[in-house]
Amino acid sequence: MQLAGAKRIVVAAVGAALIVGCAGGPGSGTAATPVAGPAKAVKLTLNFLAGGPQIGFMYAKKLGYYSQAGLDVTIEEGQGSATTAQLVASGKTDIGFSDAPAVMAVRAKGGAVKIIAPILQTNGFAIMSLKESNITKVRDLLGKKIAVQPGTAQTALLDAVFLANGMDKSQVTVVNIDPAALVGSLLQKQVDAILGGADFQGVQLTDRGVQINVLYYKDIGVPTVGLSLVANEDLIKKDPDMLAKFVAASLKGWDAARKDPKAGAQAVLEQFPNAGSAAQFQKQAEIDFQVLCGPGAKNLGLVPTENWGKTYDLLTKYQSLPTTQPITDYYTEQFVPKAGPGC
Repeated sequence: MQLAGAKRIVVAAVGAALIVGCAGGPGSGTAATPVAGPAKAVKLTLNFLAGGPQIGFMYAKKLGYYSQAGLDVTIEEGQGSATTAQLVASGKTDIGFSDAPAVMAVRAKGGAVKIIAPILQTNGFAIMSLKESNITKVRDLLGKKIAVQPGTAQTALLDAVFLANGMDKSQVTVVNIDPAALVGSLLQKQVDAILGGADFQGVQLTDRGVQINVLYYKDIGVPTVGLSLVANEDLIKKDPDMLAKFVAASLKGWDAARKDPKAGAQAVLEQFPNAGSAAQFQKQAEIDFQVLCGPGAKNLGLVPTENWGKTYDLLTKYQSLPTTQPITDYYTEQFVPKAGPGC
């Protein structure tokens, strides 16, 4: 992810007494059941700038799923997963959208934040290279140069990638580079590969007509849990009903978006008109839809226990996550509807 620019904020328009939205799926045209009383204000802070990786929230808002639940949702762009997790921990936003490893790191240091619903059940981290380089497996990086963003979760987990593929990092030249220069460094052949997000740098490359090979972390031994909804522990205790409604409405939005990505992308554009193009958002989202469910998952928002265990093992070994707290301390499934959208 790149560093954020100026924040853009979109506020839901909500009636004072009765909330009427769209019911059912996209294009149903059926009026929602009115919700009596004023809507409850809720602020969601994204992990980064708005785009395809957050499509489900904007589409849920457009379809009226939040208003149907009696929620007046404000969606605010973020400045990185760690920053968003810290905002949640300090009570400066109600709900955050952050990479699970970043949230777990904040919680391990005493932050009062917990994962309440994984949206992308595995991460979208990837090693990308020009197709002409013929890097189709991790061991093809032997003796090659790879550009990374220092301080990011994907960079910290690169050692795990090498180990999982029988390599040592000394066999590869790793170059720290500014995020804004990643794509350019690959196109100018200053490096043989870059480490980033397939839904971000990958789309930037293909939008330029460049053919690339993509090695997803999830396929090369490092399938950590990805972008997740997170909440402050105090809010979990004080308003579990609101959180349950928000999670259910959000999962409906993501389910609707994967069924109609073009309409979902248009919703992102309408709510964040300066963020990019609908076509770009759709390309990003279609990559992210591939990780909505992890191995063995049956429902959106519910990560199988063994997948959580894999994440825990990787983070305790490679990101200094303490072993004093069990993995179950970092997340709760109490807000995810058991009969929610399936995988």
